[in-house]
Amino acid sequence: MSINQLILRNLKKNLKNYYLYVFALVFSVALYFSFVTLQYDPAMSQDGSVKGSAGLMVASVLLIGIVAVFLLYANALFVKRRSQEIGLFQLIGMTKNRIFRLLTIENLIIYFGSMAVGIFIGFAVSKLILMGFFKIVNVDEVADLHFSMAALAQTLIVFAGIFLLIMATMYIFMRKQSILSLFRVTSSTQGKVKKLSIWEHIMGILGIVMIASGYYVSTQLFEGDITTINGLFIAMTFILASTIIGTYFFYKGSVRFVSNLLRKRKAGYMNINEVLSLSSMMFRMKSNALLLTVITTVSALAIGLLALSYISLYSAESLAENRSPDDFSITNEEKALAFSETLEDEGFDHSYRQVEVLQARFNVEDILDVDLEDMNFNVENTTIPVISETAVPELDLEAENMMMTGYNDIMQSYISLKDNGEVEWLSENDSVKLSYQGLREDYVISSHYTVGGLPIGVVSEEQFMDMKEQLEPSIYTGINLEDDSRNEAAFQLFEEAGLADGTEHRSQWYVETSQKQNMGAVMFIVAFLGLTFLITSGCILYFKQMDEGEDEKDSYTILRKLGFTRGDLLRGIQGKQLFNFGVPLLIGLLHSYFAVKSGWFFFGNEIWTPMLMVMGVYTALYSIFGLLSVLYYKKVIKEAL
Repeated sequence: MSINQLILRNLKKNLKNYYLYVFALVFSVALYFSFVTLQYDPAMSQDGSVKGSAGLMVASVLLIGIVAVFLLYANALFVKRRSQEIGLFQLIGMTKNRIFRLLTIENLIIYFGSMAVGIFIGFAVSKLILMGFFKIVNVDEVADLHFSMAALAQTLIVFAGIFLLIMATMYIFMRKQSILSLFRVTSSTQGKVKKLSIWEHIMGILGIVMIASGYYVSTQLFEGDITTINGLFIAMTFILASTIIGTYFFYKGSVRFVSNLLRKRKAGYMNINEVLSLSSMMFRMKSNALLLTVITTVSALAIGLLALSYISLYSAESLAENRSPDDFSITNEEKALAFSETLEDEGFDHSYRQVEVLQARFNVEDILDVDLEDMNFNVENTTIPVISETAVPELDLEAENMMMTGYNDIMQSYISLKDNGEVEWLSENDSVKLSYQGLREDYVISSHYTVGGLPIGVVSEEQFMDMKEQLEPSIYTGINLEDDSRNEAAFQLFEEAGLADGTEHRSQWYVETSQKQNMGAVMFIVAFLGLTFLITSGCILYFKQMDEGEDEKDSYTILRKLGFTRGDLLRGIQGKQLFNFGVPLLIGLLHSYFAVKSGWFFFGNEIWTPMLMVMGVYTALYSIFGLLSVLYYKKVIKEAL
């Protein structure tokens, strides 16, 4: 038999083992090529309509790392499955170099054949991906099907490099293995231990305690107990370290510890379902602790970043209203009047309102619900913008009362206010005590007037006139269009008038559009990387189940001969896969939940809808691999007898 015939027969024989590897390779190439094609698209350049090429370039490097690790791991599993075949080749007299050439040619055909298919699919879907990107960033552009030779060259170079790396690891594996060891690779156990050691008991308890403590500290991060930058840094470092190390200990000892407790409660009387599921938890998870820790941590990172970016995108409209409650917010009275006249000349129907704003000094110590001594925050002499009650619809205050409006969510979480108390206006000659009446959420004037996110004070008209005698007011002007659909056209006039500085003068439409474009681009990149990791990690876990299924095939044969039906074994397998896929998913979701919960208010003002949508989609996609593994085990059980 010639070497070519042997290669063809091996390809045909191993095709059933390589089908998912081929799928994963095709998917990886398609994803990478479409991503790089998007990077080189003219619309993404600095001269185009969207400034996103730099972010895509950084993301493409991360994408290379994810894909390379995945393909190396997948190839290592398949080499292990073929170790006996490699040993047989050596037994019949083939040298290691000749076997390596055979495997290289075989892999070359599969690898670059899959690459060709992946590039074609990537090009076919690149327009759809670009359309999705434009939709997310709220850009009104036409997506053209654009084939980039630069993207093709970059894809070929990257995956050729990964192929050389794969072949290098395969060569090292073959050089290190003897004929005898090659026949023992697939029969080697994964560190099954009959009895838990004292260290495993300690590690099991410690893993749960460390994760719980990390969660607890994350909930206290912005509750006012930590008031210094150094304290914040130490707390974040503790959360990160305790969660990651705790996750490793959890897989290394906690799962086995809890499983052992469950087994003891049964006093040894367990049915076949419990035996199959608990055995996987007690022995397999311990040996795969590092792999599962990486998968869980990166999954939590992907879910968390995607949830935070979606929170920001979801809250873009309300955040724009907070920064600029009117369509156009202008702090210069003369410029506001000139812009209003321009709008009228151009046929833009609009309304016009003005609010007088005073900058007054207050002692707010009595209404603060947190100690700010370590923050260099002078609570006894704080400048707060003040407006009259007449500027706030449906508000009627007594002369000695004062309330706050437009409080920032970040400050509310970090520096909370009481529901009542006294504030003291520090006038030039004397001080006046006012009764604090609580906090309103709505913004009345532009947040340009606020200091460090503090709210705006509202006093009675009588009190405002008294304060005005000592303080010089500034004039805030809010302009609102009758037809909201003409905001973009009006912004062009706003820009031509030199008002689009984004600080003192603001356009609500522009703030919202900028927020959607910036965070939409971030969300798209994170989603792309998250999807890649989801698919690759799901495939890795699936490959592991294929590997374990082949190792356990003899056990299923014995169980079938003892009288257990396919249904009995399948129910146990379903419980096993629920643990194998469900535990990493559940821990990853918990990590991401506490991470998002601790600081979501920095990104928007709505948490539950965006976060639950991201978690729901991730869970649904991840569950597909659990279902595929059950179907694979169903085939293994069928072939067991």
